[in-house]
Amino acid sequence: MKLEQNLTAPIFNLTDIFGRAINLENYKDKRIFIGFFRHAGCPFCNLRVHALTKIHAELQKKNLEMIFFFESKQQVLLRSIFHKKVSPIPLISDPEKKWYDAYGLENSAWISTKSHLLTFVQTAFRARSAGVPIHAMADGESINTIPAEFLVDQGLIIRKVHYAKGLNDRMDIEIIKAFAENGTVLQ
Repeated sequence: MKLEQNLTAPIFNLTDIFGRAINLENYKDKRIFIGFFRHAGCPFCNLRVHALTKIHAELQKKNLEMIFFFESKQQVLLRSIFHKKVSPIPLISDPEKKWYDAYGLENSAWISTKSHLLTFVQTAFRARSAGVPIHAMADGESINTIPAEFLVDQGLIIRKVHYAKGLNDRMDIEIIKAFAENGTVLQ
């Protein structure tokens, strides 16, 4: 079931791929961007992670933290130099997709197929140009996972949800920056 604005975010207490304890309750005095991505070799997701990591320090100065989830197994993510460089942002491996389900993520062969047919070549080219990974799925990963992003306010209240309608459909960076700046949620 998809989540809605103004609800409390599902609370997780997990260990990220770097061995750090990540308890969402420890973020209750901050604003948070939570991103759910596909597999470690997905060019659509890796381009998004690349863009977000470039503005991480700027947003952190404004009291916004980021937490990233991938459906890939920890050892798959740790084999990737790109994903290792995501630190200090917590990167959580959830191959059982327990938290994908808790946050209402969708699996859709239709959306995935449509995105691959319409934009895969351009996205793969951009990914290669940016130096981000692009490779086939590893053990247990799904081609049908559809990304989602959440802005969570102080008190762990969800202020904006964005369930992707395509693999390149993401929350606008300006929306994230405005939220970090003053808690404003632009439409």
